[in-house]
Amino acid sequence: MAPSRSSPHTPVLYHEVLSALKPASQGRYIDGTIGAGGHARGLLETSSPDGEVLGIDRDPGALQLAQTFLAGYGDRVHLVHGSYLEMASFAAALNWAEVDGILLDLGVSSMQLDQPERGFSFLQDGPLDMRFNPLQGLSAADLLNTLPEDEIADILYQFGEERRSRAIAKAILRRRPLVSTGDLVEAVISVLGPRRKGMHPATRTFQALRIAVNEELTNLPQSLSAAVGMLKRGGRLAVISFHSLEDRIVKQFFRHESMDCICPPGQPACTCDHQAVIKLITRKPIMADEAEVNRNPRARSAKFRVAERL
Repeated sequence: MAPSRSSPHTPVLYHEVLSALKPASQGRYIDGTIGAGGHARGLLETSSPDGEVLGIDRDPGALQLAQTFLAGYGDRVHLVHGSYLEMASFAAALNWAEVDGILLDLGVSSMQLDQPERGFSFLQDGPLDMRFNPLQGLSAADLLNTLPEDEIADILYQFGEERRSRAIAKAILRRRPLVSTGDLVEAVISVLGPRRKGMHPATRTFQALRIAVNEELTNLPQSLSAAVGMLKRGGRLAVISFHSLEDRIVKQFFRHESMDCICPPGQPACTCDHQAVIKLITRKPIMADEAEVNRNPRARSAKFRVAERL
């Protein structure tokens, strides 16, 4: 079944996710970034009548939407406010020793981008926040108004791959204190110039700050390891990423954990004692087709990788 038109969010690669995770009756599944519940609804529908889904999200607003959207599934759905980094403890609270499938849909959702008060979008003026959990941690404004110039530049370069990171950092310091997303856009445009054809000049800066604020890349490797450890034999881990750095981490983790030997090339005998715990289902990432990109432009940058527990 396709997503309901009443859903506030269009899930990316919806059919590909269901095909990869193969939901079945009596199955237990984790959606570590449930958002408004689009993918979770598909998991519940296809694992009918008694499959269950544990849905996790750091954004309390998203959980409220998911609770409404998935209300008809009763006690088959379990919603928790938190990070997918904590999925093992959340599953243990349900007495789930192992699960049949796990989905991680990384990055910011279109719902969050559409809310100016969240500070994710450079197209609408709002508070310079960018926290997935607005009740916890430092905001983007906190970082930009307190960090030294070189640390701001490093964030923009490492997480946004912004080539003019140092010049933008200087422009940010000249404009302190920055309060709104509009303040940050002005700082970027003062260096890169106004938008022309193609990508908005503030895209990489906003992306980098969002990743830094939410520690997305820091938490990802540990979360992938925890997810693999929770899968039963034949269970699958599916990850959708929207950024080259995220996809690189997923690709390298999957490759590492699918190898029986990780010794340096040319070493005459294996001494690592490493054993593969997963097999790759997708050797190359699955991308959205043209029809989906036309319906949902956010899908253009999505890369989908799947591995199965041995």
